Amino acid sequence: MGATAQACPLCDADAAALIWRGDKLRVIRADEAGFPAFYRVVWNAHVAEFSDLSALERAHCMDVVVQVEQALRQHLQPTKINLAALGNMVAHLHWHVIARFDWDSHFPAPVWAAAVRERALEKEDAVRALLPVLEAQLRKSLGLRS
Repeated sequence: MGATAQACPLCDADAAALIWRGDKLRVIRADEAGFPAFYRVVWNAHVAEFSDLSALERAHCMDVVVQVEQALRQHLQPTKINLAALGNMVAHLHWHVIARFDWDSHFPAPVWAAAVRERALEKEDAVRALLPVLEAQLRKSLGLRS
């Protein structure tokens, strides 16, 4: 690893629950308070920008992002899915795939904004209870395409 990657938290560890790992990328569930269905699609090699990937790699990456989004929509029926690839704090290519609900503490603002209401802990727990089935189906579908 180069000097940039030495201090990279996404190179050092997943910092979350590993859902699936392929040769090129992995899917993790982030531990973000208030957002039980917050996933990251992380490119395994340390690259900073989407354009660092070949056309085939970009297509593979976006295919996995779409599969995560579809699983969230199918199992959770969220109000909206948020996709983001900012990388300002961690310059390692990763996509955020976040199920958002009109009752969540920040909706309709971004998850990184200030809360607009109290957390709905019972509703968060209900979403969390659905994740094992969602993640099992996601592992199966991703395993078929890796």
